[in-house]
Amino acid sequence: MISLAKTPGRDFIVLNLSDPQLGNGEWESGHRNRRILTETVDILLERVRPDLITVSGDLSWAGDDDAYDAFAAFLESKNIPWTVVWGNHDNQNGPETVERVVTRYLTLPHFLYERGPAEIGNGNFVIRIEEDGKPVEGLIMMDSHDRAPYTAPDGNTTEAWAKLTPPQLAWYREQIAALEEAGCHDSTIITHIPIYAYREASAAAFRAGCDKKAVEPQHSQASYGWNHGYESSFGVEWEGISSYPADEGALDAILESGSTKHVLVGHDHVNNTVIAWRGVILAFSLKAGPGCYWDPRLNGGTVLTVTSDGMAGFRHEYVDPTPWLA
Repeated sequence: MISLAKTPGRDFIVLNLSDPQLGNGEWESGHRNRRILTETVDILLERVRPDLITVSGDLSWAGDDDAYDAFAAFLESKNIPWTVVWGNHDNQNGPETVERVVTRYLTLPHFLYERGPAEIGNGNFVIRIEEDGKPVEGLIMMDSHDRAPYTAPDGNTTEAWAKLTPPQLAWYREQIAALEEAGCHDSTIITHIPIYAYREASAAAFRAGCDKKAVEPQHSQASYGWNHGYESSFGVEWEGISSYPADEGALDAILESGSTKHVLVGHDHVNNTVIAWRGVILAFSLKAGPGCYWDPRLNGGTVLTVTSDGMAGFRHEYVDPTPWLA
């Protein structure tokens, strides 16, 4: 496990950037998309002043080595610890492509990472946030892979978005046990592809018949008319939830653990809901920049606040990209 120190009496702040996903050409000097992403991150850093930057996947496109290096050089220049989980596009050319990036990134002084067991993916590891030597929060970084076979009820098998696998969930239980043994009773999963429970949470929380695309994100908590019991929810769902189509058992493992109270994902670029489902906060991160596809109204990052008692919650920090759209 990686350990980071929290200053007593002060919150530990994590800034999550999701799906930056610029390709090689977009990182060229003067490219509009590069400017939007870098200006967005610079504004976020000035506002948030994080202790740690996390990236919840899809840093670029597998094989675009120049883009991975450019993004890393940009984050390194900020002199703030940073780490990643890999997304489906990072993984799409196989583990050797990810390992090539990892090998370079591990030479960087501010990059935090552990490869983890190779048989369960690329980069499954835990960051312990400690106060006075005692862990108060565990950030459980999990690789959600790329694609996985899915057999529909009619017997047809297709390739679907991937999932956390049974060996990964066994590894997760081991990490929770280690955190508990160390006296840490609160943890957060950061991964890329949403777990199946996000579909269940959405179905439970949204009022039947509501027009999900008609509400602006900053008014989402009040305007949706969330179902009873979900009034604390916020964020928008402007596209379908791209999880594995069947329950992979992740939520059951989380509930059994009694430790993980928050899950943060990326992947769906125009979803940023934060919904409490069965006692667990299931959140989509705000997307950073215009890479791949986006909506300028959903540009920015997601802030995680860790107190002496663990994760206090998430909030979205929006950055208006209008000045750089021309």
